[in-house]
Amino acid sequence: MFEIFMEHIAEIVAVFLFCIGFTSLLLNRNLIKKIIGFNIMDTAIYLFLTSVGYIEGRTAPILVDGITSASHYINPIPSGLVLTGIVVSVSVSALMLSLTIRLYRKYHTLNIDQITLLMKGEDE
Repeated sequence: MFEIFMEHIAEIVAVFLFCIGFTSLLLNRNLIKKIIGFNIMDTAIYLFLTSVGYIEGRTAPILVDGITSASHYINPIPSGLVLTGIVVSVSVSALMLSLTIRLYRKYHTLNIDQITLLMKGEDE
């Protein structure tokens, strides 16, 4: 049992981080805390993809010493997906934070429930 746990420690940590981020996203009313939870979920997904893409005993797909056999290298696609995901995540986080700043300037609160009530009051 302990050996299986230690073999899959990265995947277990990724699931644990995802649960923390998801819980933070669901239970917090503060917009900044929701954004932090979303970023924790992103990090968990990147950790999971990185751990699945790694193969023990293989190296990065960079030609060294003329080795061209594919059996000596790891698959570069998960690493590319993680890098692309990080770029997209930073962009989405910047957009969410800028919208949060605009909401705070208009409503003077970061509580999503109070913002919703204030928005309903404006409609009437």
